[in-house]
Amino acid sequence: MSDITFSENNGSATICLVGRVDTNNATEIEEKINAKLDGKTIKSLVLDFAKLEYISSSGLRIILRLKKKIDKLSITNVNQDVYSILETTGFTEMMDVQKASRTVSIKGCEMIGHGSNGKVYRLDAETIVKAYKNPDALPEINRERELARTAFVLGIPTAIPYDVVQIEGGGYGSVFELLNATSFTNLILKKEKTLDEVVKISIDLLKTIHSTKVSKSTMPSMKETAIGWVTFLKDYIDKDHYEKLLKLVKAVPECSKMMHGDFHVKNIMYQNGEALLIDMDTLCYGDPIFEFASMFNAYKGFEDGKKGAVEDFIGLDIKTSTEFWDKSLRLYFGTDDKDKLADIETKASVVGYARLLRRTIKRNGLDTAEGKAQAKAFEDCLIQALDRIESLTI
Repeated sequence: MSDITFSENNGSATICLVGRVDTNNATEIEEKINAKLDGKTIKSLVLDFAKLEYISSSGLRIILRLKKKIDKLSITNVNQDVYSILETTGFTEMMDVQKASRTVSIKGCEMIGHGSNGKVYRLDAETIVKAYKNPDALPEINRERELARTAFVLGIPTAIPYDVVQIEGGGYGSVFELLNATSFTNLILKKEKTLDEVVKISIDLLKTIHSTKVSKSTMPSMKETAIGWVTFLKDYIDKDHYEKLLKLVKAVPECSKMMHGDFHVKNIMYQNGEALLIDMDTLCYGDPIFEFASMFNAYKGFEDGKKGAVEDFIGLDIKTSTEFWDKSLRLYFGTDDKDKLADIETKASVVGYARLLRRTIKRNGLDTAEGKAQAKAFEDCLIQALDRIESLTI
């Protein structure tokens, strides 16, 4: 073997080994691995053995030395021959070792959900798969599985992934058992329930989520994430509005309420009379203003950048999605006061537009005429909303 591949994201790294690791090349391989890790703060390491045919005792000693450096070490995509070696030598008891994943095809499958990190497809009547955008998504998959388990233990109805698969054509996915489940979008489109009924089920679930307090060590802070969105915009909006926006976000009270982070009709499934959350990689804690910001984007905000964007995202036309949003606000806050509801929407939109502006720029939107137009639209909406509020308290 002449080389390795290495990727790293926020302290989680993946190293892929190819071919054979034996006495002839073990020293060279270890030197290359150490060179990749040198100077980096790696909290977790995944050794991807998808292309590894054989490993000798020399290679096993490399793994032991890595384990001493990085306690959170796992091995994945192990073929049967290599797995037998690891099992016989006790490695399967010392660390997480996963056999090679089966491969599934999503060609022709219905897309039933869609989030920032992946898309959810129905494989058959009993199962769905979330296909991740990142081709090296194993750390993300493991993180989402832990978040889903945390939510489940705390009483949040959520589907728990039971298998990790490779997606035909590249990438990884998580498989969930959801027998005959349908998305809330389809409940509305197929008129299996009225809009009011779906809104009520949705808001009941949202209130359950927000009434759940979580340990801040188990999931990320949405406030800190939002501050990151805002600071990114420092060079893209005028100084006065930037400083006001940053001040408002920093002033949002600290809160340990659980939030889904991407709560909309494509990410809620209906099965046997129960609502189940999917796409749990965005699970976080914080003040509900941040939840409503993401909801605003899904139901209205995207449309301000491009006509038809809301329907592309959640599958509902803008008239229906706006009605769903309006009814959701009235039910959650228990009021028909138009001024109060308008104020809540404006505050949610400030955070929402900031996120959309950053998202557009980060995706190289300023490199195209269409992207520039979208960014300008989001910037204008952000500034107008900022001028109408003095706090983000809802």
